[in-house]
Amino acid sequence: MAFSDRLLDAWYKGHPALTLLRPLESLYRRVVQGRRERFLAGQGEIYKAPVPVVVVGNITIGGTGKTPLILWMIEHCHRRGLRVGVVSRGYGAKPPSLPWRVTAEQSAAEAGDEPLLIVQRSGVPLMIDPDRSRAVQALLDSEPLDLILSDDGLQHYRLARDLELVLIDAARGLGNRRCLPAGPLREPVERLQSVDALLYNGASADRNDGYAFQLQPSALVNLRSGERQALDFFPAGQAIHAVAGIGNPQRFFNTLEGLHWRPVTHAFADHAVFSAQALTFSPALPVVMTEKDAVKCRSFAADDWWYLAVDAVPSDAFVSWFDSQLLRLLP
Repeated sequence: MAFSDRLLDAWYKGHPALTLLRPLESLYRRVVQGRRERFLAGQGEIYKAPVPVVVVGNITIGGTGKTPLILWMIEHCHRRGLRVGVVSRGYGAKPPSLPWRVTAEQSAAEAGDEPLLIVQRSGVPLMIDPDRSRAVQALLDSEPLDLILSDDGLQHYRLARDLELVLIDAARGLGNRRCLPAGPLREPVERLQSVDALLYNGASADRNDGYAFQLQPSALVNLRSGERQALDFFPAGQAIHAVAGIGNPQRFFNTLEGLHWRPVTHAFADHAVFSAQALTFSPALPVVMTEKDAVKCRSFAADDWWYLAVDAVPSDAFVSWFDSQLLRLLP
């Protein structure tokens, strides 16, 4: 098990050695709390966009389903006639310059895996830049938009925001509820009291403090041909090699088991760079991966490599709430 995996395991399952990291946690808390206090006081350079900005973020390290939810939000807004743009840090991307407009024909190495997935699925205008304020300005300079979605960026306090949504993995929760490096939190748990909505990925019903959403598998898609197959394409009991280079690989593996397949699991680091050699397994079985991983593997994919398409399905209560916020924010 890699060190990062052991640390993640300790954050969520507990380990006495984490107490040794509390002095560093205390220092980290002072830094992040000071940054937020300056933002609330209006100190420093804070860019306020001329259109509403909605941040879809995390308070924890690791995947919580932001990309599927952002894709749902894009489609939902498009159905209402809204022109939507997205900004992202572009983690792992190496574009020729910044800010960088992502297009569907670019490589994941150039654009980043999550931004490329979003553009290929939705066609939305998307700009990457670690400086999200600069990304928003560049996006608005390129075309007229009604609304900006920020993929992550909850802690990017140079960008003013009109709505903050925080996603939490319903199964893992907040771990030991401590900040980095003693726990998985990017900001103290009290920060959740100031956000506009909490969404629990995997919750079966809305909670007192937030809304539920599920990631629903919709199809198997072949990496080479692009053909889509129904989820019964593989019979129950089919053995497959399951590949996941995401923040929480186990959630993906559990999904495959829920489809009654028998995954031989291969967990990689989040945003991992793949090669044909790294994904050549024995025995020879079909390979099923996440869509985020697939955008990096199409150029060398074998005939029996597939990705599982999933769609976010938020609760009816969240849909109603989000519509009310759009009415409030937009003329």
